[in-house]
Amino acid sequence: MKKILNVDTPNVFARHVGAPELHPLLSIIHYDEVSPVHNSLNNYGVYGLFIQREFPSNLSYGTRPLQVSDASIIAVAPGQLGGGEDEGEELMISGWAILWSPELIHNTDLEPRMRDYHFFSYFYTESLRTEQSEWLFIDQLLSQMRQEVQSNDDTHVLRNVLLAYLRLLLEYCYRIYLRQFSEENKDTADILKRFHALLEKYYFEGRQHRLGLPTVAYCASEMAYSPHYFGDLFRKNTGTTAINYIHTYVVNIGKSLLMQGHNINETSRLLGFDYPHHFTRLFKNTVGITPSQFIGKQA
Repeated sequence: MKKILNVDTPNVFARHVGAPELHPLLSIIHYDEVSPVHNSLNNYGVYGLFIQREFPSNLSYGTRPLQVSDASIIAVAPGQLGGGEDEGEELMISGWAILWSPELIHNTDLEPRMRDYHFFSYFYTESLRTEQSEWLFIDQLLSQMRQEVQSNDDTHVLRNVLLAYLRLLLEYCYRIYLRQFSEENKDTADILKRFHALLEKYYFEGRQHRLGLPTVAYCASEMAYSPHYFGDLFRKNTGTTAINYIHTYVVNIGKSLLMQGHNINETSRLLGFDYPHHFTRLFKNTVGITPSQFIGKQA
């Protein structure tokens, strides 16, 4: 299997790049101070924003390549797999990384708000492109935030201050995302966004354990369409079928679970299949190889 860094806490990543450990639930890394660093393929148990002048090549997000631009931002969330394998190359990186534990935002207004930040989704595989003024603002914001952590003890007052900075940073990223998103084809983007958000909610809430795999009829009903009309609308706007999109979505989750070390039976159960061989058949039909062969290719 590929070597994966399990980033269960923010400081796991800080230690990996040789950055100071400033807070148990939050890490702010200034790459200019710790470079050169080595790449890593990360299994995230935390949220993170990577704000960099230039990103390493051949980065992945889940099981797909990540499209990155200069002076841009990549967002990651718990349960996601991303980064690049360490091939021994020392990388000079300019910019920042900020990672925080879900515990920091638990039972705050920011916790439910995270679902609205669609740039944390696997579906969004482009980096957020900043303008020069935005880069300078974020650079200053993270410098001030780090100064707060360095200068003050970990109290509820400090955590409230950190949450205020984090809200501002995330809303700023959201504004960049909305600007970027509005440049895309709005009809296609809207139906894809709503459909994908529904699938994410389905698995986030664990509905697959009660209802099995999501169906086109279920999704159409939730989106207030008839199944036939939704199918025609989706095909017209995307060039593919809704069931193919569901299957691709499910298989991509399956790939991530397999890469994280789950066996075929566990992955099948977590996805909502009645029997493992049903998962194996769908996987092979979608990817062209069996789950066992996919696992073998990661070794």
